[in-house]
Amino acid sequence: MSRPEPDDWHEPENDWEEPVSARWPLCGDGLYPRERWMWYEQLWSDVCALRARYRLALRSGWWEDQVQLEALAALSAWVERYDSGEWDDPPGKLALLYDLERVAALLRDGGEPFHPDRDRLAFARYLIELGCQPPPDRRREGSEPRGE
Repeated sequence: MSRPEPDDWHEPENDWEEPVSARWPLCGDGLYPRERWMWYEQLWSDVCALRARYRLALRSGWWEDQVQLEALAALSAWVERYDSGEWDDPPGKLALLYDLERVAALLRDGGEPFHPDRDRLAFARYLIELGCQPPPDRRREGSEPRGE
């Protein structure tokens, strides 16, 4: 015996589509100037959190070293997948924790130790030199880029 199907049954149209990910790429190259600024801002925030959480010995200017930049972006994405619940793999999380020592070796190059409060201005200057464009609310009056 089968039950009659209701006439108003609604099938979602997008069940088969991939969910839209809010995840940034692991490298900011190729992004538009404002997107690149936002990419770096998110990485700054992530790096500050990783530094505190895992006691990473970062060096001032990490954002200028491509290897350190990529290592921190990858580590940040790795941690975020566990924190969000996207990944639930205890051996993988242990691997992440064991790999912190190897990641730390990539982060040793540089002069002064990283201090977020002290280094923030140098970071923003670097982003401007790269051609990143801050959001409109971040600009001082009278410093609008040409063409806007």
